Parts: sequence; structure tokens; C-alpha cells
Amino acid sequence: MIVIFLVSILLGAVAGLMAGLFGVGGGLIIVPVLAMLFAAQGFPSELVMIMSVATSLATIIFTSVSSVLAHHRLSSVLWNKVRILAPGIMVGAAVGAMIADHMSGGVLRFIFIIYLLAVGIQMALQIKPKPGQQQPSKGLDLGASGIMGLLSSLLGIGGGSLTVPFLVHFQTPMRNAVAIASACGLPIAVVGTIGYAILGKDALQLPDWSLGYIYTPSFLGIVLTSMYTAPIGAKLAHKLPAEKLKRYFSLLLFVMAAKLIWF
Repeated sequence: MIVIFLVSILLGAVAGLMAGLFGVGGGLIIVPVLAMLFAAQGFPSELVMIMSVATSLATIIFTSVSSVLAHHRLSSVLWNKVRILAPGIMVGAAVGAMIADHMSGGVLRFIFIIYLLAVGIQMALQIKPKPGQQQPSKGLDLGASGIMGLLSSLLGIGGGSLTVPFLVHFQTPMRNAVAIASACGLPIAVVGTIGYAILGKDALQLPDWSLGYIYTPSFLGIVLTSMYTAPIGAKLAHKLPAEKLKRYFSLLLFVMAAKLIWF
């Protein structure tokens, strides 16, 4: 437990820094590293991925609050849009947790590998969302937000990589899209975390210090540092060649995907 806690402190520092620097959620780093860490520490193989996803999602509650407050101070959050998307996102997040609970660890790992590869390719090729020509209907908003919530909960991420392209495609300025995505990450994280805590409370072979599928030593270690390093990463993004660094970061994502395939 102490080893995992100490490694999680370092993981939180790195994940927060990367999230602030590249504008991607810490889940991209947290989930694969926790999966390898939990496996190395002898956690039951069927629990490794779902506990990694659940623990990552729980940390997003705190990082999301910090991010939303920063965007709100800059008047970037379009709260009317958040209110439109929130119901679908919350339902989707709850469904995502239930699906993960009934999914084998191998399938969950495969889905996350595909996600890592997709984001890695996007960052390597510098693919950016293109603005569309129309506003989405209420039905499209509801359906899309439900899918975004489901996938985010299933992957243990805040959903920015899914929400931002959708918003930009429907004529939301990038600055506002990022802020709205940050605000939407909070209901995803809260609902998903509650879901994983409840669904996992009677799971067999849970390690000590688990809250359902959430491993609290890792959760505390990551939160302790990520909340402080994310703002540092955001500041560095304005000083360093972040676009060039994204290509190097994409290589890291490919390596992590490979590690998940063979760990």
C-alpha cells in the first residue's frame, strides 16, 4: 500500500503537468500507469483495469473543480450549454460504470488501448476539430452527451477529447469549448465515481483500502500533487513549444498502449 501511495504521488505530479501542458486529461496517463502498478502489486487480474479506471475518474473530481474555477474567472464557461449537456452526460456516466462492471478486464483494457492509439495519432498528426455550419438540435445534444458520458466513465477520463471536437464542430469557439468540456468533466467524474463505489462494494478479492472499485491510496496520492502541477503545466504551455512537444507525448501514448497489450 505504501509503495502504491508513493508512486501515485509521483504519478499525480506528472499527470497534472501533462494535462496542463497539453490540454488532455490526466486519465490518459493515470489509467495505464495504475494498471501496470496494480498488476505488479498482485491485484486480481480481473480487477486491475476497472480499479484503474474508477480511481482515475475519482481524481478528476478535484482537478475538474480547479479547472472549472479557473475558466469561470475568465468568463469562458457557457453555462447554458453545460446545463443542456449535463443530463445526458450524467446518465451516460452511470451507464458506463454499469457496463464496465459487467465487462471482462481484457475487453476493458482493449477499449482503452484503442483510445490511447486514437489520441496518440491525433496528437502526432496535429489533427484539430473543424468548425461546422449549423447548431445541434436538442436531440443531437442529448444523444451526443450521453455517448460522451458513457465513454468517459468507461475509460476513466474527463471527456475533453470527446466533448471539445463535438462543440467546435457545432460552431463553439475553441476557448469556450475547452471551458465547457472542463465543466462537463465534473458531473462525469462525480456520477461515475459514485457508480464505481457502489457497484464494487461487494466485489470479491478487493484489496484493503478500497472504496468499491476505487483504490484510495492511489486516489489520495494522485490528488495531492496533480492539483498543484496542472496549473504549472498550463503556464508552461505558453512558454514551451507545446505543439512540437505533443508529438513526443504521442510517442509516450504509443509506448503505453504497447505496454498495456503485453503487461
